[in-house]
Amino acid sequence: MDKPTLWELRRIRGVANYQFGGQTGRVLFPKGVKVTRSQRTGRVRLIIYRGKVLATLRSSDGLLSLTIYGAKRLVDRMGSETPLTVKVKEGFEEFIKEGRSLFAKHVLEADPAIRPRSEVFIVDRYGRLLAVGKAVLSGVEMTSFRLGLAVKVRKGVCEMERSSSQA
Repeated sequence: MDKPTLWELRRIRGVANYQFGGQTGRVLFPKGVKVTRSQRTGRVRLIIYRGKVLATLRSSDGLLSLTIYGAKRLVDRMGSETPLTVKVKEGFEEFIKEGRSLFAKHVLEADPAIRPRSEVFIVDRYGRLLAVGKAVLSGVEMTSFRLGLAVKVRKGVCEMERSSSQA
């Protein structure tokens, strides 16, 4: 793990600002972050803060894949202002926490800025993070459709709780 150069830190924050909007880069990646680099290319691969991986910088498209820790950091600090959030109807939170996919009929609200393949944060009606995943539908479609997959969940908070209890 190395300290990122000023240029790398600005680039990482810039990617976050582009991908999630506003000044999310500064909120997500404070000054104390560390990075790991690819041995083959020397490019930034993982962004780590206080021993926890916050995000992976994907080489395929140059965008970020947030871990549940990174998503939690962003949602906790931005609250109701968190961009790209999908609220789940009551009663389905436990399924989503376990990492199961979210279907359109279980969506209560969705940010209209969400586009298919966007990185999204799934929250309960109180704004608590449940999971992080990739949108299959746009935000408008999620709230208007009654059938179909809305978000492919990558990680649920139960997986985070399991891994922290094993450590």
